[in-house]
Amino acid sequence: MLINRLKIVLAEKGKTSKWLAEQLAKNETTVSRWCTNEVQPSLETLCQIAKLLQIDIRDLINSTK
Repeated sequence: MLINRLKIVLAEKGKTSKWLAEQLAKNETTVSRWCTNEVQPSLETLCQIAKLLQIDIRDLINSTK
């Protein structure tokens, strides 16, 4: 199940996972695993990502409806 929309949102914003990793001081592999929904970032990290991309945190998460 695809929980986060990180890969899609990054593409919409014209940003790369490498850019995001640098902004968050995280390993590129970690960010890549978030983008493929292999693992999920914490809510705190999702908040940081939303602020960096200037979007609502809800835009990063797929609806369960």
